[in-house]
Amino acid sequence: MTFLRKLALTTALVAGLSAPVAAEDVKFGLLQDFTAVYTFVTGQYNQGQQDYLALANAEGTLGEGNTVTAIVRDTGNQPQRGIEAYNRAKEEGAILFDFLSTPVSAAILDQAQADKNVVITPAHGRGDASDGTVFPYVFPMMATYWAQAAALIEHMKNTGGLEGKKIAIVHIDSPFGREPGPILEALSEQEGFEFQAFPYASPGNEQSAAWSEVRRYRPDYVLIWGAGGGQAVSVRTAIQNGIAPEQIHSVIWLAETDAANVGPQMKGVKRFEATAAGTDHPIIQRIQEKVIDAGKGSGEAANVGNSYYNLGVATMAVAVEAARLGLETGQPLTGETLKAGFEKIAGYDAEGLMPPVTYTAEDHQGGGAGRVSEWDGEKWVPVSEWHAAYPDLIRQVIEKSAADYKAGH
Repeated sequence: MTFLRKLALTTALVAGLSAPVAAEDVKFGLLQDFTAVYTFVTGQYNQGQQDYLALANAEGTLGEGNTVTAIVRDTGNQPQRGIEAYNRAKEEGAILFDFLSTPVSAAILDQAQADKNVVITPAHGRGDASDGTVFPYVFPMMATYWAQAAALIEHMKNTGGLEGKKIAIVHIDSPFGREPGPILEALSEQEGFEFQAFPYASPGNEQSAAWSEVRRYRPDYVLIWGAGGGQAVSVRTAIQNGIAPEQIHSVIWLAETDAANVGPQMKGVKRFEATAAGTDHPIIQRIQEKVIDAGKGSGEAANVGNSYYNLGVATMAVAVEAARLGLETGQPLTGETLKAGFEKIAGYDAEGLMPPVTYTAEDHQGGGAGRVSEWDGEKWVPVSEWHAAYPDLIRQVIEKSAADYKAGH
C-alpha cells in the first residue's frame, strides 16, 4: 500500500470518528380522549404535557441537539380509533404512547408490547402492569388506584384511628369504581375497621339513593371513587346527607374545577395526589417564563399550575428523563432503549413536583408514593408527606393479579 493511499485511509477514518452524530427527534404519541369520557381531565393534562415538552426542547434537556415531538390525536375513548391512531403514530416513529383511557390502553397493550414500544398509564389502565416482569413495556409510572386507596386509609389511621371505625366507599358502578375493594378487604382485617360499598350508576349525575343509604350507615369516614362531574355531585350530596367535609376522602380525580362547582362547602375535603398542585415549583415557573410568556403555550395560561395540568407535566418530565438516560448509551433511541432508560431512573422527583420515583425491571409503578391534600377554600394544601402506604400489601396484590393475567385468568 502506497504512502498516499495509507494517508487517505487514515484521513477518512479520523473524519468518520469525528463526524457528529445526527440529532434525534424523539416522538411521543399522546393519543387521548378529547371528546368523550375523559374530557374533564384530558385538556389540561395534555396541555401540561405539551408545554413541558416545549420547555425541554427550549432548555436542550435531551442534549446534543436532540428534541422531542408530541403526536397528539383524539381517540374519543374508542378502542378501534385508538388502535388506528397507534399504528399511524408508530409508522411516524413514535416509541412512547399515552392514551389516558383504560379501554384504549387495554386494547393496545399486547400489540405495543409485541412491538416493544413503551406505554405509560398514569392514573389509568391496569394496576398490575406495575409488575415489569409480566408487562415489560408498560409503566403505570405513579401510584396505582390500589396504592391510592391504601394512602387514604393510612391517613385516616394517622388522624383518627381505624379500630372499630366504619368506612363507606361511594363509587361509580364500574371496574374502576370497584378497584379499591381488595385493598379495603385486606386492610379491614389488618386494621380492625368495617367498610361497606355504595355504588351509583354512571355517569354519576344522580347519587341520592346511594347517599341516603350512607346516611343510615353512619360512617366515620367516606371514600368517594368517581371521576369528572360525578365527583362534585358526590361531595355536595354527601354534605346534604349530614357527612362533614372533613370526613370525605377522594381518589386522585378531584380538582380545582370540582371545588369551584361545590363552592365554600368544599373546604376540608381531602384527596390523594400524585403530583403537587400550584405554580410554586421550579419546573412550572420555568414553563411560565420560557413557554407561556414566550407565546409558545398549547392552551389557556390560566390552567398552568392546576392539578391536572401539573399531572401532565410530571408524566412528560419522567418520560423525557427516561429518554435522556436512554440516549446516554449512544445508541438510537428505540422502545427498547427507552425502556432501559426508564429502568435507570432512581429518586427522580421533577424538582419537587412529585414524590421521588425509582423504576426497576420488576417495579414499573416507581414505588407507589403519594400524599393526601386538603382543600382550604382556595387551594390544595398537603396534610401528609410524600410516601408509600402499605407497600408490601400493594406489591402482593400487584404480583397476584399480574400472575393471574399471565396465566390467562
